[in-house]
Amino acid sequence: MGNELIEDLKWRGLLYQQTDEEGMAKLLEEQKISLYCGVDPTADSMHIGHIVPLLTLRRFQMHGHQPILLVGGATGMIGDPSGRNEERQLQSTEQIDKNVDAIKVQMERIFDFNSENGARMVNNRDWIGEMSVIEFLRDYGKLISVNYMLAKESVASRLESGISFTEFTYTLIQAIDYNHLYNHYNCRVQIGGSDQWGNITSGLEVIRKTHDEEAKAFGITIPLVTKADGTKFGKTAGGAVWLDAKKTSPYEFYQFWINTADADVIKYLKIFTFMERKEIEALQESVETEAHLRKAQTVLAEEMTKLIHGEEALQDAQRITKALFSGDLKALSAEEMKAAFKDVPSVEMVKEPKSIVDLIVEAGISSSKRQAREDVTNGAISVNGEKVTDLEYVIDEKDRLEDAFAIVRRGKKKYHMVQFQ
Repeated sequence: MGNELIEDLKWRGLLYQQTDEEGMAKLLEEQKISLYCGVDPTADSMHIGHIVPLLTLRRFQMHGHQPILLVGGATGMIGDPSGRNEERQLQSTEQIDKNVDAIKVQMERIFDFNSENGARMVNNRDWIGEMSVIEFLRDYGKLISVNYMLAKESVASRLESGISFTEFTYTLIQAIDYNHLYNHYNCRVQIGGSDQWGNITSGLEVIRKTHDEEAKAFGITIPLVTKADGTKFGKTAGGAVWLDAKKTSPYEFYQFWINTADADVIKYLKIFTFMERKEIEALQESVETEAHLRKAQTVLAEEMTKLIHGEEALQDAQRITKALFSGDLKALSAEEMKAAFKDVPSVEMVKEPKSIVDLIVEAGISSSKRQAREDVTNGAISVNGEKVTDLEYVIDEKDRLEDAFAIVRRGKKKYHMVQFQ
């Protein structure tokens, strides 16, 4: 069973580094284990870059192991220097608590909390927060030398630009977490992104030094997800792709995945979905022989939107996509239109009656009055999904959705949002 899981992780491209490949494979063969992954609550939502280690942890759960989800109420107050070239802004306790609550809700979408091996959620402030400075220095500060910490990539890369003592100690505090979970929950494996290797091995060092018996603990990291064209994964023109529907709407989330390049789509199906190998291989064939159908992208978008936002939100996202493709905007609510057209060119105008010709010239939709008249007469202009062919048509409150905006389309695909002040 353990080997089957490891083979699947390798096939999916989810194994980057392992502290003891043979030892961990043997452990997974022999028993059901607890293993953990940590997330620091640096924002009130995770984004899609955060979820790869979590989805990997979920794969272990599906093979009968128990996931421990550590939300860093303490470490989030300090700041992990890994992968950063400057200090993090410290956040208030209130903000951290708010972030922790929001992240817990998102974790509940990904993991099963109710079965025999249901996920367990812990907050490291429960044990780090109670520790005195003297305890920290005597019990843990003595275990790891400064030379050892200086050799860590997260610290070494910051020595020239500067690193505070606070962030310098981060690796030791994460090591205390692993030791705590090893002692209290028999946690045997820590999973993290490739930037967490140094923190994971610090944890193994602390476990080794605080236990008389030969401690059996392991660490694995997952490669950084990259795009074939070299650009950063998980970013759009509007910024990060968040799991919170208020930050990235389910429609935008769906669109992000459906716009995946052919060169990346099979890789992402392996990393992000729980689909079987043969299903993914069939989609790979589709990409190679009938790429124009974009079957793999559609499945990826469906699987991810359903996982993070649920079936209903997926159906809404598909409905908006279909309405935009057909141009039938009347099927959409004002809220859905706002979500769908968040990133189209936008212009502000005063709330006053205005002829259609004047409006599309002033909004820069048509280049001149002559062009505008031609566009209207030819049926190239529609407002909120309704075609306008009357040159005398006046845009007023009847056309303002929520009394705030209108969507004007020129031709088949050129949408503009007019916002009324």
